[in-house]
Amino acid sequence: MQLSGAEIVIECLKEQGVDTVFGYPGGAILNVYDALYKHRSEIRHILTSHEQGASHAADGYARATGKVGVCLATSGPGATNLVTGIATAYMDSIPIVAITCNVGVPLLGKDSFQEIDITGITMPITKHNFIVKDVTKLADTIRKAFRIAKSGRPGPVLIDIPKDITSNVTEYEKEELGKYNPTECHINEEEISRAVSLIEASERPFVFVGGGAVLSGASEELFKFVDKLDAPVTDSLMGKGAFPGTDPRYTGMLGMHGTKASNFGVSECDLLIVLGARFSDRVTGNTEKFARNARILQIDIDPAEMNKNVIITAGVEGDIKTALRMINERLGQQNHSEWLKKIEEYKEKYPLKYHHDILTGPFIVEEIYRQTNGDAIISTEVGQNQMWAAQYYKFTKPRTLLTSGGLGTMGYGLGAAMGAKVGCPEKTVVNIAGDGCFRMNMNEIATAVRHKIPIIEVVINNHVLGMVRQWQDLFYDERYSATVLRDAVDFAKLAEAMGAVGMHVESQEEFKKAFADALAMDRPVVIDCQIGSDDKVWPMVAPGSAISDAFDEEDMSK
Repeated sequence: MQLSGAEIVIECLKEQGVDTVFGYPGGAILNVYDALYKHRSEIRHILTSHEQGASHAADGYARATGKVGVCLATSGPGATNLVTGIATAYMDSIPIVAITCNVGVPLLGKDSFQEIDITGITMPITKHNFIVKDVTKLADTIRKAFRIAKSGRPGPVLIDIPKDITSNVTEYEKEELGKYNPTECHINEEEISRAVSLIEASERPFVFVGGGAVLSGASEELFKFVDKLDAPVTDSLMGKGAFPGTDPRYTGMLGMHGTKASNFGVSECDLLIVLGARFSDRVTGNTEKFARNARILQIDIDPAEMNKNVIITAGVEGDIKTALRMINERLGQQNHSEWLKKIEEYKEKYPLKYHHDILTGPFIVEEIYRQTNGDAIISTEVGQNQMWAAQYYKFTKPRTLLTSGGLGTMGYGLGAAMGAKVGCPEKTVVNIAGDGCFRMNMNEIATAVRHKIPIIEVVINNHVLGMVRQWQDLFYDERYSATVLRDAVDFAKLAEAMGAVGMHVESQEEFKKAFADALAMDRPVVIDCQIGSDDKVWPMVAPGSAISDAFDEEDMSK
């Protein structure tokens, strides 16, 4: 059948099973929006308050559902406003497809109104990108974009379509979406054998779980592997939920704000088994001193991650789910009871601590965990709020923590929460934010109200840029340069002005009641929680130090 380019865009989205897109219209993309209007009963469009909100929402939708998230924007500033969200997805290997439209082909390269070379801009932060200058190639390009986004190591793909291509007409033939396994790959048997040999020779193994284990859907195989291995487990921020945080073998997060049990244990293990983690500097600390007593076995679908930041002993290239299944078939039951006993002693000696008599970030997170029975989807912003969420909410399932791990994007969580709630309407979705982060994209509360997306926004409000101020306090002799936010903004009233429910709390009892009330409402709610400006995230590893040098508040007082 003969269709316009804009109609082909919509038909290809339907081919891919897309049921929701997030975006903001403009002149260059009008033809696509006109075609979308005709299919509004098949594809839901969420009009965000800003294009960055659309890209974060597509990202949150993808993380929560495992599907490809889709966002739309017009040319020029519309396209550039997607950049932060695309970069966020790229750093965390999240599959999204961003569709932008540009000026017509004859106007490209002439500094036309709202023209921008968005493919040039996004080349370093996409898995691949395209500009389509021939309508006959449009359908195949869109299909290819979705395959690239979800295959191998997932990531964002951008398609830029000049406006005249969206109006040009060509023959379109529907393509059925065949059964596609994005993680299907050959794994070298010798690499598996080498891995099993290293595991069997180990006396003090430690499992380190990264975001790749979540993306692979490897939770079941991981649990069986840990049972066979009989070893402790730690994770990165991105790996939360792949292994249950309630399991007695779980030791907490690793790295700069990881638990002492994890940091000390990894520093003393003789084999570190790394599953889908990239050895971020926030995990390793001083790389020369990281796991210096251990052989390192890394399993990752991306060979570029091997020997990039830390030199490894052996690697298995391939899908983690498949690799663990192969290892489980070959590995006999191991026994490391003495090693587990030592790690348990570390857990008992160095538990996470906070002041229980006042309203604090850790209390707020623990109360959210208690009232949601650990069954919510939690998104976060970046900074202290993010670390407290990772430390004190016990994630037991994958795809339940949505957070910007690699890029550290302030303003990410609110859009991500909306995307998650749209993709998983049956789940309670809570965004845990700091006041500095909430200011970044708080206009998306209006989006949640407009589209009746009942998310709960919990603002841990200390009136400062908490994590930056923590560094200033510890390492810059208390020179609080540009980190104090004491002004007259009332977040509860602001929420009400945008049509949401606003609450202001200053005590533990007030928060308990406010959050219980929020859970009972089917509306967007903002809870402004007043805490002290000097509250810190403990433990901490100083920059340049080994993770074994982790210190906490008690250490500071000695």
